[in-house]
Amino acid sequence: MQRLDLGGTWRMATVGQEDWTAATVPGSVYTALLAAGRMDDPFWRDNEMKALKLMDHDYVFERAFTADESLLAGDALLLTCLGLDTLCEVRINDHLVLEADNMHRTWVVDVKEHVRVGENSLSITFFSPTRFVQQAFEDSFIDGSTDAMRGFPHLRKAHCMFGWDWGPRLPDAGIWRDIYLARVDKARLLGVTIRQAHENGRVTLSFDPETEVVAGAPELSTRVTVTTPNGATLTSDGGDIAVDNPQLWWPNGLGEQPLYAVNVELLGDGAAVDTWKGRIGLRTMTMKREKDEWGESFETCVNGVSFFAMGADYIPEDNLLPRVTPQHTRTLLTQCKNANMNAIRVWGGGHYPSDAFYDACDELGLVVWQDFMFACAMYELTDAFEQNIVAEITDNVRRLRHHASLGLWCGNNEMEWQVDDNVYTMTHKQKADYIRMYEYIIPRALKKVDDVTFYWPASPSSGGGFDHPNDPNRGDVHYWEVWHGNKPFTAYRELFFRYASEFGFQSFPSLKTVEAFTEPGDRNIFSYVMEKHQRNQSANGKIMNYMAQTFLYPNDFDTLLYASQLLQAEAIRYGVEHWRRNRGRCMGAVYWQLNDCWPVASWSSIDYFGRWKALHYAAKRFFAPVLLSCNEEGTLTQNTNLNAQPFPLEKSFALNVSNETQTQAACTVRWALRRPDGTVIEQGEDEIIVPALSA
Repeated sequence: MQRLDLGGTWRMATVGQEDWTAATVPGSVYTALLAAGRMDDPFWRDNEMKALKLMDHDYVFERAFTADESLLAGDALLLTCLGLDTLCEVRINDHLVLEADNMHRTWVVDVKEHVRVGENSLSITFFSPTRFVQQAFEDSFIDGSTDAMRGFPHLRKAHCMFGWDWGPRLPDAGIWRDIYLARVDKARLLGVTIRQAHENGRVTLSFDPETEVVAGAPELSTRVTVTTPNGATLTSDGGDIAVDNPQLWWPNGLGEQPLYAVNVELLGDGAAVDTWKGRIGLRTMTMKREKDEWGESFETCVNGVSFFAMGADYIPEDNLLPRVTPQHTRTLLTQCKNANMNAIRVWGGGHYPSDAFYDACDELGLVVWQDFMFACAMYELTDAFEQNIVAEITDNVRRLRHHASLGLWCGNNEMEWQVDDNVYTMTHKQKADYIRMYEYIIPRALKKVDDVTFYWPASPSSGGGFDHPNDPNRGDVHYWEVWHGNKPFTAYRELFFRYASEFGFQSFPSLKTVEAFTEPGDRNIFSYVMEKHQRNQSANGKIMNYMAQTFLYPNDFDTLLYASQLLQAEAIRYGVEHWRRNRGRCMGAVYWQLNDCWPVASWSSIDYFGRWKALHYAAKRFFAPVLLSCNEEGTLTQNTNLNAQPFPLEKSFALNVSNETQTQAACTVRWALRRPDGTVIEQGEDEIIVPALSA
């Protein structure tokens, strides 16, 4: 289709004022004001408070564009908006052509009757998200996380933009993804479902195009070309394509990630009218659930091979979304591969990431656990809301379903667990609406556009229906007794989860990062500014409490920051090594969280500026494909003489080698017991063979 890009230079003003400023699209209110020098850095000290007040206003973006005769010669002219954040009206030549209310959707409308040859005007008015959620909350009590602004569940906008226990309240607005006009002749491709049949060393690909006729009754057909990683081409006029000697796609650490390019042309009466392009990996993938001696397994199975998922939970990379670039995303995900991760979970309180995110995961071998964007909130299930979220799911599943890295779709973050505990529910209807949304409406909508990828109703869950949703012996678990529950690290070893999809421990960022948002006088963790960049209640004191149990107390600010990171690394290492030692019973350790959206004290292993914390260095070790770990155990001996020196203590330890590769590992294990001065008391060495995919 012929396209006219509408990105680039626009102008923006506060509605009702003539304060025009240049704006770049994709962009937002905040990015435009920052570029013009009309607002202070919202991440500096407590500037967040001033920035938040800006969102009580409405803003208008506008530009002119020129349409030539060829653009208007088609059967339809589609205004395509890949990201409008969030409540807005779109006008072309002063005609209202679109009203949008969901930043997660792709908005498409035929505007041919409103566009003329020559110069045209385009304006988009964005209405205050803060005023909207406040009024909506007063009109209808639907609530969610108390770390966010009241009323946030009423708006289909990234929930964390209204605040979270690691993020600021900066609910930006704007045109955050591409916008363009597309000429359509006869028909267009909405998407292509690609299915794979793996049999007898061959993969047969079938293609199911979704089309929309825009004019007449054309005879539609397709032409498909598949290009192998070696450059060979396979073609078909709409039929199946058989791939002999297929190069299979594997997660990081289990094999390579070859990708096949697919080009599908839609023909209308024999002439090409639209094209779909994508890359796929030849693989099977599902979640394996089988009854066993401990309960029920929950393990990612690729090409018939179950592997231990090792990764972290991903949140938006910046609170100002237009600042995120494909290169920034790829760099972040490359750091996951560099730390030996093979999985990543996209958390449901943010947004659906860009195509660049999934392209990188395809290439790096990171299996994606993809939450739908519902988290820690109740929703008012009306007919309009149902239509809105079904459209949202359809748009995003169509866009992402072909990716080799896509491991599963998940209905929401923590809602089954919280509704079961009556955290936000006020009525029986709200509990019933939960079941309707995540166990009927969403899976039904999903199946229409992706009947291949595994669906899981919530995280955590044991399969739905409020059947013990955080059961340690089934499904996935979020475990927060270490940290929120103040339990010691040793508590991890009392539990043998099937798949730990969320657990974590906080630390401060490095001194250089702290200097980016503080003045020298702020550099005390209990100062006003440091507390503004700490969103978890009592967390700074919690860090100090755990530190007192583990290390000598730091005697200066820089050492405190550094020691907090060592503490965080120790906490997560303690849990992950335990679960890897129990491979087979436990098959996943995905810690909270990978990254930050602003400079802050948080659970991340990589801070906002991309600096590795100690945890990320530790992850490179405890996620190593072949891991040596030590299970130290100790018991006090019965002794009535309490004055005995030293107090008798029996010590023992067990060493374990975990092998998360597809080949056996021949290992030499060396150990030594040493005095504090380094001299050896006892030592030993063993030659062992560790089978593939075992501990």
